Amino acid sequence: VIVHLLEPYKYLIKTITTDNGSEFFCHEYITKKLGAKVYFADPHAPWQKGLIENTNGLIRQYIPKGTDFDNVSQQKIKEIQRQINTRPRAKLKFLSPDEAFVKNIS
Repeated sequence: VIVHLLEPYKYLIKTITTDNGSEFFCHEYITKKLGAKVYFADPHAPWQKGLIENTNGLIRQYIPKGTDFDNVSQQKIKEIQRQINTRPRAKLKFLSPDEAFVKNIS
């Protein structure tokens, strides 16, 4: 699934840093298909994967920690995704992630 989602953008991806979740058990396949080196963060070292920790914090503004995601509709998830991806960020010179992405692939 990860390769399928990222393949259209593989020319933009240099590295992937993740935790030790089972979704990355096929990291060698991911590296081969995307040409991106996969790095694993040390356990209990959230500073090694700052983007995902920041994103988790944004998601927690909408969905409290401990929520069973089976009880969150796909429509609700898509709305949260839209809100997060259209929010301007200082780090992106006050562009939204959507705007910055489009600007970088143009």
